Amino acid sequence: MNIQDPIADMLVRIKNASLVGLPEVKMPNSKQKSAIACVMKDEGYIKDFSVSGEGVKKSLVIQLKYAKSKSVIEGVKRVSKPSCRIYCGSGEVPKVRNGLGTVIISTSNGIISGRAAVKQNVGGEVLCYVW
Repeated sequence: MNIQDPIADMLVRIKNASLVGLPEVKMPNSKQKSAIACVMKDEGYIKDFSVSGEGVKKSLVIQLKYAKSKSVIEGVKRVSKPSCRIYCGSGEVPKVRNGLGTVIISTSNGIISGRAAVKQNVGGEVLCYVW
């Protein structure tokens, strides 16, 4: 299967699995997806993630987090797309839900959350919003 936007595919898989109530979701692995999962874990949206398999056929397994049988992830939105990239400066990092959500940004320091980008005083490509 040829996926045009693997990050959007990852976000949709996470959103759909959390709406159904699945304990975990599995998808093809990449360095970028692993970095996004790491940020989501650090911000408290998922329990854990792991990479299984070997060689080209590695899979990313994300364990979803629930509070009182309700998903911690209420929504996700892909901002920057392959057809239209969206960038922000260090002083222009967007707030999601008045600070209750998280923005994930690809910077020169790697993929980090919006809070970390403000602390490090860096800008970059706005990948997605998570709330």
